[in-house]
Amino acid sequence: MNKEERKKLFKSMSRSERQELILKKMKARGIEVGSGIPNKKYENDEVCELIQIVSCFPELRENK
Repeated sequence: MNKEERKKLFKSMSRSERQELILKKMKARGIEVGSGIPNKKYENDEVCELIQIVSCFPELRENK
């Protein structure tokens, strides 16, 4: 699935579906909510996208 198809699918999901998908992808990659390091450069574009998306859901950061 290319980037545009992923964006389209993501926009078609409900908020709770998006949160569930994000958390599932983060868990699969061993990323914990709130584990980002300020000013760190990540090599994987998808990891960067997940971190940016999760920053839009403050309730995910609060429910550690």
